[in-house]
Amino acid sequence: MNISKLVSSAVNKDLFHTVENYITFCARYLEYVETGLQARIISKNENHYQFFQYRKDGHFNITRPLNSLLMYDAESFENGAKQFLETLEQIKNGEQPPDELRENINRTIYTIQQSIGATLDALPAGKSNQARKVNGDLFERLIRLLIVSLDVECVSGVMQVPVKDDDGTELFKSAYQHDLMISKTGELKIIGSVKTSSKDRIDKVFMDKFLYNRLTNTDLSHIAIFLNDVQRKKTKKDHEYGISATFLPGHFKAYTIKLNPLDGVYYCDIRPSMITHPLLSQHIKTVDNFFYSDLWTLLTRQGQSLEEIAIKPEE
Repeated sequence: MNISKLVSSAVNKDLFHTVENYITFCARYLEYVETGLQARIISKNENHYQFFQYRKDGHFNITRPLNSLLMYDAESFENGAKQFLETLEQIKNGEQPPDELRENINRTIYTIQQSIGATLDALPAGKSNQARKVNGDLFERLIRLLIVSLDVECVSGVMQVPVKDDDGTELFKSAYQHDLMISKTGELKIIGSVKTSSKDRIDKVFMDKFLYNRLTNTDLSHIAIFLNDVQRKKTKKDHEYGISATFLPGHFKAYTIKLNPLDGVYYCDIRPSMITHPLLSQHIKTVDNFFYSDLWTLLTRQGQSLEEIAIKPEE
């Protein structure tokens, strides 16, 4: 296996239609990095992050930062992926898996998605936009497939939202696209945004909830799931790499307090400030919380009748 073949697979979204497809790709990538890299570069400012540098077939490119505390290696992923599927099966059956397996949820999702992102980092210069698009689309699909695997109705696509006057008379419909539309017993329960990073997107997530609920006179739950909020940066000395945060805490706090709080914000690779800051820690959690408990709590809330909404799922 070489990086060129892995890239060919990663850009072909038709190869990712089941959770098992994602696991298979990740295993192949992790096997490749055991012996196929030019170098591993340690971040200078947060040492648990590292970057992979590819050889000639990967244009000597350097990947995005990878959190070594979360990223499985090939051997540990084999066992981790098996445990991950067993935990999902327990959750689907209404059982409560042990809390010590929560870390496995975060690490497995992180490792799977970062194996795709890091592979796409081997694309030649000039194709970074393609890499971002494919990586984002596949992360959205992964989260959606995981939700569906729990026997929960979830689609992405375009919905026609009825806009009504104060008397309840429908004036017209407005089209909105969403990454996640989660339903139960004929009601839309949750609208979700799934992004690899909150960079340049956090404003829209809050506004989506505000506008949707204002236009429809509902209080529908809105959530956001992010992979991480770090990016590569060059330090002052040449050839030294570090990481910088892309999370905007001021924006997040302002929108939470003055606009509306979201009903759940989740990360695989959560930043320290999200754990220690009094306000941020109330509203931001690791993604295991969504699958273990929050999804099921949100599904019990009053939703919006699907008869009012024309949803066209993404093909």
